[in-house]
Amino acid sequence: MFHKIGKWIDQTNVEYKQQRICCAKFFSEFEGFYPLAFLEQAYFVVVDEIPKPDFPELRQMGFGSFMDMQAGGITYKDTYYVLRHNVSSLRLHFHELVHVAQWAHLGAHGFILRYMDEIQTFGYHESPLEKMAYALDANFSEGGAKINIPSYVARNI
Repeated sequence: MFHKIGKWIDQTNVEYKQQRICCAKFFSEFEGFYPLAFLEQAYFVVVDEIPKPDFPELRQMGFGSFMDMQAGGITYKDTYYVLRHNVSSLRLHFHELVHVAQWAHLGAHGFILRYMDEIQTFGYHESPLEKMAYALDANFSEGGAKINIPSYVARNI
């Protein structure tokens, strides 16, 4: 299953490559949280529908509710996808960039396996990777302490 998901992710990112926008544009908003070098290697794509790998095997494994969940964004490796009406939400961009850092630290195989295991074990809202992203985006939104997110992820994942 990992190979199939990984291939789908790679194909999706290639399909949208020309539409990617570099996250360096958020440097001033996210200064102190994300280094410029990190933002220069992260991208987002504005979409009308969030792309998800809707394979029957995933539904058979119990991921149907996750697949059907209305998400404002989703991250695949160094690229995340945001719905057009959410494009101005800095909090959403911040959240998805946490996932970019998680992908970078764990690698594609490690991230996919861990994320799937956490969703199955804890559910979406209680999954440790999601809880980390939500806690960090809340800290940002509430004007909390500036934390180097890639370093934080590497130490706490």
